[in-house]
Amino acid sequence: MVEGRSLRFMSTPSRRILILVGHPDPAPERFCRALAEAYAQGALTGGHEVRRADIGTMDIPLLESQAAFQVDDVTRLIRELRADILWADHLVLVFPLWLGGVPAKLKAALEQVFRGGFGFEVGPKGWNSKLSGRSARMVLTMGMPSAIFRLVFGSHGLKAVTQGIFMLAGVKPTRASIVGGIEAIGAGGRSRWLERMADLGAAAS
Repeated sequence: MVEGRSLRFMSTPSRRILILVGHPDPAPERFCRALAEAYAQGALTGGHEVRRADIGTMDIPLLESQAAFQVDDVTRLIRELRADILWADHLVLVFPLWLGGVPAKLKAALEQVFRGGFGFEVGPKGWNSKLSGRSARMVLTMGMPSAIFRLVFGSHGLKAVTQGIFMLAGVKPTRASIVGGIEAIGAGGRSRWLERMADLGAAAS
């Protein structure tokens, strides 16, 4: 579900929000970090609790076999990230679209988090969701226009996370803000997106 309307004047009960920046480049000038910061400031202004995690600053090992994925053997950083996910009742994932999907380092982090049955387990009779009761917002930046991403590519890079991970884990609703044409929208367009993120943060949506 893609939303873009202003939520500045809506109020909601206090929520616990985890904001995960999925840009692998730790440079502070990346627009993903500005979007995440605007959401965080809006959320704090709205009276919500906020925790943050940044993939760009983490050392994420790669999984190289199915056997490894099935074993719950993770690093301290991944344990801390899992604890933040369990603490939160609303998840915000901010990342750039690279080659039609999430950046490799973010994908590696998600594989580490969800290995060993964390979040969900799939068996002969379906899956067992373990993160029910949580909602999520995906914030994607990309060079292509958002309409092309949706209509031509079917939002594939988004669905890989919303359906391939969050749906299985019971996270719903999962909404999305797609920031298309990032190189062409200019300072005015970026400013409007920052305002929109602050509105969404205040509403914990």
